Amino acid sequence: MSRPANSEPTVGELEILKVLWDVGPLSLSQLCERIRTSRPVATTTVATMLKIMLHKGLVTRNRVPRGSLWSAKMSRKSTTTRMLSRLVDRLFDGSAKTLVAHLIDQGRLTAAQRREILELVRNGKGETK
Repeated sequence: MSRPANSEPTVGELEILKVLWDVGPLSLSQLCERIRTSRPVATTTVATMLKIMLHKGLVTRNRVPRGSLWSAKMSRKSTTTRMLSRLVDRLFDGSAKTLVAHLIDQGRLTAAQRREILELVRNGKGETK
């Protein structure tokens, strides 16, 4: 039996989403130009990824006279919340405390980051994009 399709963005799809979140709707060529500032990529590769992302419900396509404009369907915040919730559920049995303990144990948090987390806990809210 085949595995069900995963609706979560892949690393490459997240790269595209980040550009769309930061810049807004773009044509395929504009999107490729932005991605090429960090790495080489073929236009056909990005086009294929956009088609898959459209099927997954990650992007929308708005037809315009000279092609299409691509947009992220969900906000960065809602995508981050959904992906992080699934990560915490799958790897840390739903415990954010265990996630933070893991980051501290692995040396992934600097002293400054630990202070920032303590401040967020004291204030009862965080700052997210």
